[in-house]
Amino acid sequence: MPLTLNSLKNIPFIRQGANLADILVKSLRESRIELQNDDILVIAQKIVSKSEGRMVNLATVTPSQRALELAQKAEKDPRVMELMLQESNEILRIRVGTIIVEHKLGFVCANAGIDHSNVMGNGNEKEDYVLLLPEDPDRSARNIREQIKQSTQKNIGVMIIDSHGRAWRNGTVGICIGLSGLPALIDERGWKDLFGLTLKITVVGVADELAAAASLVMGQAAEGIPAVHVRGFPYPLGEGALKDLIRPKEQDMFR
Repeated sequence: MPLTLNSLKNIPFIRQGANLADILVKSLRESRIELQNDDILVIAQKIVSKSEGRMVNLATVTPSQRALELAQKAEKDPRVMELMLQESNEILRIRVGTIIVEHKLGFVCANAGIDHSNVMGNGNEKEDYVLLLPEDPDRSARNIREQIKQSTQKNIGVMIIDSHGRAWRNGTVGICIGLSGLPALIDERGWKDLFGLTLKITVVGVADELAAAASLVMGQAAEGIPAVHVRGFPYPLGEGALKDLIRPKEQDMFR
């Protein structure tokens, strides 16, 4: 079966409390896609965060002394810097315009995943809002998957993705930050290559590979495509989790 990725149509602007499962099922119908077992829905983090009320009005944030100091070094808004501190386990690097942190979810990322683009609260353009990552993206993916299964009787996978930079390469790519019903990794150690040699170290980050493909379909600016339907994923569905993708600190050779 070929791997196909199709954008979902007519997804409205998401606000707090929106039922994403219902919205996605309706969008599938309007996109003339009949959901099948083993399909996957890839969802942009932004609409998950919005539905879960993770928008913050910066007018409500009071920066600490540490936030003021770090904001001056990075030339950042001190209120955003305060949110970065709240969302992080550790500040790892600082340069003008960028803060690299270990997020509370465990991964290393820029600016604690806090997003300022395509974010507006309650229709008031004068208020300045930012968007935080979901508190538990695996749980978010699991809830959406279970609701869709109840509605459609189909067993699918659900993945939540975000755009992250990479330490040694330019440009952002889509990565998985939460998933349910599909593997995060495929361990190919013990498999044979074309010449019959046994693979010894190959573990494939299939969730991140699919996230990057879906991100290409979604776009990064004004495309308005926050969800992608996937069919033909070349591995059996199963249970994976974000923690599977995060390298343990004792194996981190670059921090």
